[in-house]
Amino acid sequence: MTAPSIMAAVEESLTPLGAEMVAELGVEAQLAFGELTLIAPRAQIVQILTDLRDRFGFQQLLDVCGADYPDRLERFEVVYHLLSMTRNARVRVKLVTDEAQPVPSAIPVYPSAGWFEREAFDMFGILFSDHPDLRRLLTDYGFEGYPLRKDFPMTGHVEVRWDEAQRRVVHEPVRLQQEFRQFDFLSPWEGADYPAPVLPGDEKAKG
Repeated sequence: MTAPSIMAAVEESLTPLGAEMVAELGVEAQLAFGELTLIAPRAQIVQILTDLRDRFGFQQLLDVCGADYPDRLERFEVVYHLLSMTRNARVRVKLVTDEAQPVPSAIPVYPSAGWFEREAFDMFGILFSDHPDLRRLLTDYGFEGYPLRKDFPMTGHVEVRWDEAQRRVVHEPVRLQQEFRQFDFLSPWEGADYPAPVLPGDEKAKG
């Protein structure tokens, strides 16, 4: 069976399940890449996850992650990936939020959500209400900013190094040892004095 036919078979097998979920849960549904996506209201996420676990057999929470869209009024998407061993199916649940509105924690439904939500808080700054231990997970103590936001600088704000004089780790503002350079990759030998024909790109050096 070819890849397109496998994809079509997967989508066909998910369609009845998706229709049943939309009717029972009252949410929107999308099919993408062979997987079902449910669009959930933020305030109802705990109830929807509970129904997916108890009524539809999605026993496992595989992941909770974030996505950042800075141009949107509610810039963050929180994405839950669920697996049903009995149905041999996966479902993705999405909701939207912003920097100030907390998302109800999924820990009462899936205890494994605790560390996933801490990671989303650490990387994006997404808040989860009723989380028993919402603190940074991957970054250092005193870290400023949220590394996976689109507006976070690629160099970061501070750098960490070992200071031999002070005999300790120090945090200090990022210092670039070299200014950003503009490279011209059209010709690696730009400006060289070659006999005709001239290599592409050399004409710019003559000007």
